[in-house]
Amino acid sequence: GKNFKQSDGKLPFWAVGISSVIHPHSPHMPTVHFNFRFFEVEEADGNKQWWFGGGTDLTPTYLDEEDVVHFHSALKHACDQHDKTYYTHFKKWCDDYFVVSHRGERRGVGGIFFDDVDSPSQEEAFAFVKSCTKAIIPAYLPIVKKHINDQHTDEEKRWQQLRRGRYVEFNLVHDRGTKFGLFTPGARIESILMSLPLTARWEYMHQAAEGSREAEILAVLRNPKDWISDTDETSDSQ
Repeated sequence: GKNFKQSDGKLPFWAVGISSVIHPHSPHMPTVHFNFRFFEVEEADGNKQWWFGGGTDLTPTYLDEEDVVHFHSALKHACDQHDKTYYTHFKKWCDDYFVVSHRGERRGVGGIFFDDVDSPSQEEAFAFVKSCTKAIIPAYLPIVKKHINDQHTDEEKRWQQLRRGRYVEFNLVHDRGTKFGLFTPGARIESILMSLPLTARWEYMHQAAEGSREAEILAVLRNPKDWISDTDETSDSQ
């Protein structure tokens, strides 16, 4: 958080960002989200404060560890170009942020998340954010190509819709960006809610069968894990 000098409760600000969410039809292709933003605030004394924020995360319906390792490896490679501590720090921040707390689950298998990045300089901070944006396609597209011809059953589609219900719950109950947008005067509500899936499902007291693939992904969502080590390099296996 930041402290600002205000005048009459007013705090002029300027913000710009890019945000995208892909919710594939197939339950074998994970949802991906990314958002990167820049804020500049003018305080009462004319001083300006600025910072970058953002991140990207993966939300699979079923666990494919090779996919998750590939995604995280691409992000680590982007982070390591600027600071070797970034990936570990921002990966944990992502795990701690995307929590559906009333369910005791993470929204997905994580990625990176950061805010208040205002050092070492605006130019270097912007370069880091650009590296992150350039990592999205190589992190995600190979996963799409790998699963593009996968067939799925009605039960797998039903499980996808239940998981998308959790996605909706996080975005409407916990997400700071959604809350900020909804309380911003003149905001385009549909643009703020664009991250929601087209369809979702809820069932009363649904339980995944023990030993099932549904239970497998739930175990990871309830107990996040480290997918790569500090010494791993970007995977080119897909």
